[in-house]
Amino acid sequence: MMKKPGILRRHHGSETLEEGSFLDLGAMQFEDEAAALAGARGAVRLAELMRYEDLHAVSKYAYQGDIVLVDYTSIANDQIAMKRLSIDLKNVAKDTGGDVAGIAKNLLCIAPAGIRIDRQKIRPSM
Repeated sequence: MMKKPGILRRHHGSETLEEGSFLDLGAMQFEDEAAALAGARGAVRLAELMRYEDLHAVSKYAYQGDIVLVDYTSIANDQIAMKRLSIDLKNVAKDTGGDVAGIAKNLLCIAPAGIRIDRQKIRPSM
């Protein structure tokens, strides 16, 4: 019986990690990842804004039809940057026919045309 190699063996060289060592999942590349994204109508992307100028690169994905979750924690205390961010994201939503909404304390969602963001939280019934 031949054992199929797992993620650790393919990317680290063995099935186990030594105590105190870490595996950087962000640095890992998977062969089928690009093919899966290419065949999809869109993707859910997570973006982190470190400064207002990063918005241009983030909005590119919204124009492509992807759902973009934007973490703006780094600029949350800058009122001018937040005002500009709000105006620009509303314009992106208007341009694409999509929607934009705050979904958590420092997290925004930009949705493409055809997808609306529900502002009501789903709460379990008790």
